[in-house]
Amino acid sequence: MSKLDIGSLESWLWEAANILRGPVDASDFKAYIFPLLFFKRISDVYDEEYNIALEESDGDSEYASFPEQHEFLIPEGCHWKDIRERTSNVGQALQYAFKKIEESNPDALYGIFGDVNWTNKERLSDSLLIDLIEHFSSYNLSKVNVEPDMLGQAYEYLIKKFADLTNRKAGEFYTPRGIVHLMGKILKPKEGESIYDPACGSGGMLLEAFQYVKSEGGDTRTLKLYGQEKNLTTSSIARINLFLHGIKDFKIAREDTLRYPAFLEGDSLAKFDVVIANPPFSLKNWGYDHWAHDPFGRNNYGTPPKSNGDYAWVEHMLSSIAPHIGRMCIILPHGALSRSGIEGKIRKEIINKDLLETVIGLGPNLFYGTGISASILIFKIKKEENKKNKVYFIDASDQFQKGRNQNVFLEEHANFIYKVYEDYGNIENVSRIVDISEIAKNEFNLNIPLYVKKSINNEEVDIKKLIAQFNVEYNNFLESEEKVKKLLKEVGIL
Repeated sequence: MSKLDIGSLESWLWEAANILRGPVDASDFKAYIFPLLFFKRISDVYDEEYNIALEESDGDSEYASFPEQHEFLIPEGCHWKDIRERTSNVGQALQYAFKKIEESNPDALYGIFGDVNWTNKERLSDSLLIDLIEHFSSYNLSKVNVEPDMLGQAYEYLIKKFADLTNRKAGEFYTPRGIVHLMGKILKPKEGESIYDPACGSGGMLLEAFQYVKSEGGDTRTLKLYGQEKNLTTSSIARINLFLHGIKDFKIAREDTLRYPAFLEGDSLAKFDVVIANPPFSLKNWGYDHWAHDPFGRNNYGTPPKSNGDYAWVEHMLSSIAPHIGRMCIILPHGALSRSGIEGKIRKEIINKDLLETVIGLGPNLFYGTGISASILIFKIKKEENKKNKVYFIDASDQFQKGRNQNVFLEEHANFIYKVYEDYGNIENVSRIVDISEIAKNEFNLNIPLYVKKSINNEEVDIKKLIAQFNVEYNNFLESEEKVKKLLKEVGIL
């Protein structure tokens, strides 16, 4: 087995997904491929750890099998090689192995393989699973062959490919990484801090916090990562994502955050240094009944409307920020900036508390599953002195590359916006620092064009010239139409 480079690894993983085409819907690829990839990885790493321990102990196989020698335990008969030997009821063997591995590692791996029915032979025949397992068996995924950074990068590549493949549903688990990177740079997580994503999807934002601290030379071992995700498959993808990147100290809870927040300190919500999320836009069935008398006091600024949960996420996250140093970044649809009624009142209370620092307007069609524009809102418990009683507005609606089905947010766009944010100043057509008193006059409407005015092109328009040009084009059209009619008559169609 040869050593993999990143290009080969990515191609190899995508080929594994293609084996499923036909019997398995493309939107479900991730539910099968990611558990198998993780199973192969921990099996190969187990062998690697065993051989290292064997060498250290002069061939003592009992010593090499001790649990202390292994990151994860693999029970007898549940290793990858055991499944590879099966020629019938392969799905049943896989399901059994996954269950036993989870039971043997309850703190770290419980539920990580998801809830796929591997025994459904109409979808997963023995021959298909054998082909898939043989494909995965062609490379050794031990740490010496594939370092965590490389495997993690390939995993992220596959998440992106699956997102492209299932555009409409992808917003549930994937945020474009350029936008995630921008949010990480703005929040500047530090070693020793706690990071929380209440709608963590595939874990991209938690991973970004980890990578940011690493790139700044910080000790990533001191980071504490927390995420919550309602969807079982997606929460499993997030856990696998972090594990494959070599991250061990994290907690991902599978539960409905707005109804049943998982991270508590006594009877109150736990507090975190950094809170970051891209929650579902304008969620309708979000848990209004639970919030009428919320036991966690999240509705301090008012109870959001029954039909829209955007501000439920805002209030939950604000309630989760640590005092003094806490900061927060959330992606919201543009409508959340200006809707009146209950949401307008909540916005007023939050702005008057001087918690909102910056509003960044993004371009259209950047997110999977929706063509609407979105915005990034940045909140801080304690603003810098020069930012108090002010809100910074950035119009970045032109920062994207036009795409066929979806626009693309590139690194250059993230860098441009970040520089504007860091420079903190008034830039014509781009940004403006606004006193809260001015926002109050606009009834706490945060719609960006109210504050960042775009210059209008005042070039004089020659109406006569435009009419003449239109007449020429119209006459050309009529001539072409007559020619087509004549041809159709000649061939007997008219």
